[in-house]
Amino acid sequence: MLALSRKKGEALVIGNNIEITILEVKGDQIKIGVKAPREVSIYRKEVYEQIQQANQEAMAEQTPETLNKLFQ
Repeated sequence: MLALSRKKGEALVIGNNIEITILEVKGDQIKIGVKAPREVSIYRKEVYEQIQQANQEAMAEQTPETLNKLFQ
């Protein structure tokens, strides 16, 4: 993991097209802004993990018979 120090108003760039800017710092809370192309999905980690878990559960419930019904 790369750890960086940034101050309010400073930014960092990921790849060529994602920019993360520190908007505000209040105590132990930081507001950030993310500038990225529309096709890039951006989620809070806890939401992303819930989506991944739901996807895995949905896949575990699928049987060949269930999948065949989708194509009929």
